[in-house]
Amino acid sequence: MKRISAAVAGLACLLFASASFADQPRPWQMGFQDAATSIMEQIRWFEQYTLWFIVPITLFVLALLVVVVVKFRASANPVPSKTSHNTTIEVVWTLGPVLILLFLAIPSFNLLTYQLKMPENPDVTIKAIGTQWLWSYEYEGEQEIAFDSYMLKEEDRATYGKEDVARYPRLLAVDNEVVVPVGKTVRLLVTAAPTDVIHAFAMPAFGIKIDAIPGRLNETWFRADREGLYYGQCSELCGKDHAYMPIAIRVVSDEQYAAWLAAAADDVRAANRALMAAVDGAPAAVQTAATVSN
Repeated sequence: MKRISAAVAGLACLLFASASFADQPRPWQMGFQDAATSIMEQIRWFEQYTLWFIVPITLFVLALLVVVVVKFRASANPVPSKTSHNTTIEVVWTLGPVLILLFLAIPSFNLLTYQLKMPENPDVTIKAIGTQWLWSYEYEGEQEIAFDSYMLKEEDRATYGKEDVARYPRLLAVDNEVVVPVGKTVRLLVTAAPTDVIHAFAMPAFGIKIDAIPGRLNETWFRADREGLYYGQCSELCGKDHAYMPIAIRVVSDEQYAAWLAAAADDVRAANRALMAAVDGAPAAVQTAATVSN
């Protein structure tokens, strides 16, 4: 009977576990990561938009160089042209770049304004502190939660229940992820330890990258549109272990976030394991149920 109860509990965890998505760099990836926020969607659009200018200009300059090399080489044109002060050419190569830059500047400034304008009344405020070589996080609110986030070592995968390399990749997975609710505005305060160096908090799928400077508090924001596990890295050369300073943010439902928040106030590690069991449908959930029933 106890075995049946454990099996039923485990099956329920698997059935009601939310879909999990891990966004990370892929081999031979040529473009940006898939967008998880409206900011990143606009960044991806702007990249495609600029290509409509960059590609024709590049091809035009290449064709112009070929024509000049072939038509005006010394053997084919022994007497060089001495034409100067061509008004038409002067007007074209002045107005052309001005118009092109205008078409690029307007959407660029709109995107920058959208990125830098902080929304009023954010749902969650998190402070990220960069240190050689880890990130520390502090949640502001009624329940004070603070923890360090180290890169996950290979020998510690079993300890944290993160043996799945596809979901928790080498050099990107961490022991304690940042947890935020889906569809909510998150205000991110970024700095570095007072006696440390400059770091940079970058999350490609969210379209955010901001410096972490000792003695200065920078701020940015994001609102994740879908649940999943997202990876970023420190993007400022900060010393010998710069490459081993990853960032991981887990986006979950409101209910899962509320449960994690309540549990993390007492024990962050235990709260993370419970959340992993709910999100991933991990065997840990079945094992826990069996232990309790026995």
